[in-house]
Amino acid sequence: MINHHSEKNYHKILEGIHIKTLVLGKSTLMSKFRLSKNAVIPQHSHPYEQTGYLISGNIILHIEDKKFEMKEGDSWCIHYDCPHMAEVIDDSMILEIFSPPRDDYKKFLDKDAIL
Repeated sequence: MINHHSEKNYHKILEGIHIKTLVLGKSTLMSKFRLSKNAVIPQHSHPYEQTGYLISGNIILHIEDKKFEMKEGDSWCIHYDCPHMAEVIDDSMILEIFSPPRDDYKKFLDKDAIL
């Protein structure tokens, strides 16, 4: 699967949180998120390992009982079933990879992706 850069085809999933799933493989799914300043991703956990990279902006990640300020160029890996949340300090762009692929994010696959 191939996907060329575009700012189109994002979907609102929470207030101030927009997603576009870029590519989908057999064992991974990669999504890009646009996060608006002051948005919050509530605490949650899921059966997916989540690896992320902050392309731009500034967020605070809460992973279990620890708090991490993340700035442009920082990255993380959150193990499956680990409680986590995020506070968006400035408008931000995140790239995240989930393994195995998240079924609930497959529906956000960019319609312009080439299979």
